[in-house]
Amino acid sequence: MSFTVGEHSARHLRRIVRTYLCVWKLEELCDAAELALTELLANVVRHVPGRGCSVLILRQPGSLRVEVTDREPRLPQLTMGQDPDELAEDGRGLLLVDAVTDRWGVRPRPDGGKTVWFECEAKEPSRSRSLSDDL
Repeated sequence: MSFTVGEHSARHLRRIVRTYLCVWKLEELCDAAELALTELLANVVRHVPGRGCSVLILRQPGSLRVEVTDREPRLPQLTMGQDPDELAEDGRGLLLVDAVTDRWGVRPRPDGGKTVWFECEAKEPSRSRSLSDDL
């Protein structure tokens, strides 16, 4: 899905991710995935001219992968060991992504842009729903 994102776009995309995770029986990943996606979209709003991006939501065995791709060549950096200014309104996004996901990273693209991705793994194996669950 490709979008031009605005200040309120994250709310709609969080709802889409939550819906997929519920259908896939991976509800336990909702909070982490929603927070991480919100932070990546906030970075697009703040740092990408034109605010254009695409979002890819992938189901993997027992996990979720989300990719946000944009045309901004500057790569985000996690500033480990540095505490962001307590009064600053930004500077904590990737720290949050790092804290709530199992893995994340950045991949430069040949077109000059980048893809920022994260993965969340289920702690409990998802169970398949059967007809007897409805009885």
